[in-house]
Amino acid sequence: MGKKRIVKKEGGAVDQSLKSRSLSRVPKNKIVSGTLFVESTYNNTRVSIGDKNGNILAWSSSGALGFKGAKKGTPFAASKVGDLIGEKATMVGIKEVNVVVIGVGSGRESAIRAFSSRGIDLTSIKDMTPVPHNGPKPKKPRRI
Repeated sequence: MGKKRIVKKEGGAVDQSLKSRSLSRVPKNKIVSGTLFVESTYNNTRVSIGDKNGNILAWSSSGALGFKGAKKGTPFAASKVGDLIGEKATMVGIKEVNVVVIGVGSGRESAIRAFSSRGIDLTSIKDMTPVPHNGPKPKKPRRI
């Protein structure tokens, strides 16, 4: 039978190697203002920051930070992603951002809160979640 192997996990903490690897890929050019895109679904939260023209400078997601399964869609994972992107934004030199939120997941607000805690001004928050006008076409009535 042998001994049972016990693997100890930290309580939902971010894998430090994944965090340091994503921080090393930040561009070095200085940009003062930009746009923060927060895409939050039920299963994941993706946050990216771009310049005024829409070119993406840095991005991250809760899956890229090492969260797996149902933990990717939690507000805690979203706050860790927002914190990491805030760190990347300060490395680039961004002082103010416009926020564009897409999706209905639970990580929308916590990602923005964690990002703004880095000391970057939020000029506006815009919700661009697609909403259907009338939904899909209904089924035909059943003929018996």
